[in-house]
Amino acid sequence: MKAGDTALMDILYAMQRLDVRLFSKVFRQGERRMIRPLARALSRSADGYLYLLVPLLLYLLGASQAGVFTALLLISLAVERVLYWLLKNGLKRRRPQEFMPGFRSLVEAADRFSFPSGHTSAAFLLATALCLVYQGPLFSMYLWATAIGLSRVILGVHYPGDTLAGAIMGSTTVIFVASKLGIV
Repeated sequence: MKAGDTALMDILYAMQRLDVRLFSKVFRQGERRMIRPLARALSRSADGYLYLLVPLLLYLLGASQAGVFTALLLISLAVERVLYWLLKNGLKRRRPQEFMPGFRSLVEAADRFSFPSGHTSAAFLLATALCLVYQGPLFSMYLWATAIGLSRVILGVHYPGDTLAGAIMGSTTVIFVASKLGIV
């Protein structure tokens, strides 16, 4: 192994240790009353149906720019899902339940690997798309998306680094697509 490879491995190992420590602290906070039921509900809100329901609702309400929003959302989700799949199946980061002896997550994850968080990525993608097209609900949308990422850690299926990567991936994907479509 070359010196550069060793340095990179040391950095990755240090990042993993930090992520595990942060994970443990956040997960323990979920033991407070009503936190875990709230985390389950929030996590379910990002299971996928909102990404169909929001454009439909915008059309039904006669919202201006509903077509632009729908196109942006669909193209961005297509790009993001490809990136998500490539990263998740290429890096193959084990979930906390597989990595930490004796630990059990509170929900069953839909797929095997941890990095990046798909729920978080899609939530930030939706929040960013709404904010780019409608310039309004910034705080509430990003609060919801952040809560999605936090819920995935509290439920024990992701490390904080997975959710941070998901947030960055979802937001940057929709910004990239919006720039290519001439929306921003």
